[in-house]
Amino acid sequence: MARATVRLEKEERQILERLAPQFGGEAATIREALQRLADDHDRREAVNAFFEEWEAESEPLSPDEVAAIAKRCGL
Repeated sequence: MARATVRLEKEERQILERLAPQFGGEAATIREALQRLADDHDRREAVNAFFEEWEAESEPLSPDEVAAIAKRCGL
């Protein structure tokens, strides 16, 4: 497994120490955070692709429709 060094601010270190017991240690907590960040990014990319495809094939979505889709997707 590759290793990386990360410098954390005091507040970030405190957050890591608070969460580590819940996720099985500091390394596991950081891995979980990275996975969640990647999942969130992937969801946003998928929604953006959906909007682009929709608008290429149909009329643009209204702001209310965009808000409803974003809410449904957890964005």
